Amino acid sequence: MPMNLICAVKFVPDPERFTAGSRGLILNPDDTCALGVALDVKSRDPGVTIEVVTLGPLSVRPHMEDLLRLAVDRGTLIWDPGLENSDAFVTSRVLARYIAGRACDCVLTGSHSLDGGSAQVPAQIAESLGLDQMLGVIRIDPDRFDRTRAVFQAVDETGVTTWEMAMPGVLSLTRESGYNLPYPTLTDLRRDVSEKLTILTSRDLGFSADQVGRAGARTRVAGSSPVTYGEKDPKIVGTDDDGITQVVDFLKKKGVCR
Repeated sequence: MPMNLICAVKFVPDPERFTAGSRGLILNPDDTCALGVALDVKSRDPGVTIEVVTLGPLSVRPHMEDLLRLAVDRGTLIWDPGLENSDAFVTSRVLARYIAGRACDCVLTGSHSLDGGSAQVPAQIAESLGLDQMLGVIRIDPDRFDRTRAVFQAVDETGVTTWEMAMPGVLSLTRESGYNLPYPTLTDLRRDVSEKLTILTSRDLGFSADQVGRAGARTRVAGSSPVTYGEKDPKIVGTDDDGITQVVDFLKKKGVCR
């Protein structure tokens, strides 16, 4: 029987367009790889179903619809004003409760997000669902990925290791995996996909007001301090011997080399 895959994704500020007053969003790079591997699996077995779920403001709806113009079967956007200021704990609880009600053989996520990087949400989703989870996945063996098991490679500070995990489980991809999204065809760019997108609120999932947003958050900011940057003094050197000598002297001065 073909697999049912759920990709939990996040849309983050585009660092290349992040200026004052700009709210340009992109799909988080690690999450792009998670969806990329799901689409790769589906390209080998068209019977595979892919659902994308995100927690975020309604402004991400056009971005979700862009994903639905790929070979994605269903999209779910969870949002209401009460979810504002939700931390990783609340976010993972909401996503996990939704996923628990879906037929799912594997949850695919990114390992880190550009605007956070804590890697807490994937692990907390897995904990809430009672599933095993692995961060830093760089490759999933397509010939050994089914409803019962997944064989994959993951990277950490010690190197790359091959693992086998019983399914269902949570696999968190990293951008080093190199999985990409296909380009939609011109016909798909114009396709109305609104019927494939469901919008839910926290109340639809049975959460009360004191369980979400700032009221339900477990993260407390102990303090903050401004980051200050000194003025940069760029120096352009040539590729001749004199330029190389200047670079070496600079690195020695900074203690990078001897």
